[in-house]
Amino acid sequence: MRYHITLLALGAFFIAACGERSGEVSETSASTSASPAPTAAPQTRSSVPYRVYVTNERSGDMTVIDGLTHEVIATVPLGKRPRGIQVSPDRTQLFIALSGSPIAGPGVDESSLPPPDPAADGIGVVDIASLKLLRIIRGVSDPEQLVVSRDGKRLYIASEDTGTAVVVDVETGQTVATQEVGGEPEGVGISPDGRFVYVTSEEEHKVSVISTDTNEVIAQFEVGQRPRQAVFSSDGSRAYVTAELDGTVSVVDAREHKVIHTIRLTGELIRPMEVDLSPDDRLIYVTTGRGRKLIEIDNTTYEPLREVTVGARPWGLAVSPDGTLLYTANGPSNDVSVVDAESFTVVATIPVGDSPWGVIAVEE
Repeated sequence: MRYHITLLALGAFFIAACGERSGEVSETSASTSASPAPTAAPQTRSSVPYRVYVTNERSGDMTVIDGLTHEVIATVPLGKRPRGIQVSPDRTQLFIALSGSPIAGPGVDESSLPPPDPAADGIGVVDIASLKLLRIIRGVSDPEQLVVSRDGKRLYIASEDTGTAVVVDVETGQTVATQEVGGEPEGVGISPDGRFVYVTSEEEHKVSVISTDTNEVIAQFEVGQRPRQAVFSSDGSRAYVTAELDGTVSVVDAREHKVIHTIRLTGELIRPMEVDLSPDDRLIYVTTGRGRKLIEIDNTTYEPLREVTVGARPWGLAVSPDGTLLYTANGPSNDVSVVDAESFTVVATIPVGDSPWGVIAVEE
């Protein structure tokens, strides 16, 4: 799997929120139900069974898709505003950011919004075998995206409305550390060796680097305007950070923690959101929000190669375990586009819940 600053996303063009919480762990269970089949079921080349998990921000649930048949096999109720989603290293649990803060764009008149519901904030823990919501880890205000430590013991979470990154012990649900990382933190990513966590600040256009040895911020560097997401290369030498407002992807020396190249994407309404890599690291994939495109970039020349129109405002992005298929979560159209990586064409469109946001592909 790839190491994200978040797997996934979508919904509205800008999201800002607020809300507070103090910590405890509560137990909750969830049911599953069948959902509509895809509009087309492509013949996949993968021989590795896997599932695709999609968080639906407005309907408060998660769609589960069979990766080989592209049939929806379950819908799991979660809670308010599920967004970022990650899997445990042993692939037995999913961790999903839930938020009781209202959906709103930057600069909105907060007096016009409904009040936040801090009781809804938390990290939902879903058992993959049973597809049940086991519990909700409380104590993080308005979480948006997160990653799991390489040993599975800690979560690193972006708390959007407090401008902090929160480190939580998975077993106890207790907060281990809290670090200031700049206004509106969103993306969170962890290096393959687990030594570093990157957290983006949308307001301050920077990335904070957290050492997992000390859980302290050890470096910060500037990137493009309103950074959304990042991913590390499989050897940990590079990281890639999308910036929504200036249409860029920053290429980062992940050992020195500095930008070494800036990829500029052009086109109508191109707003880089999610980023991922092919399994061999040769290609960079970027969703573009209002641009409605998925773009493929050569990771040697940094030149865009191909693009394909997917659904409305694609945000979240996942790559199948063998790299043959790509999945984009398209918020306003309430579906997931399946893109064949070889032909770079849409081969299926799968209806999901209301406003799909995050997406992750997990080998069974």
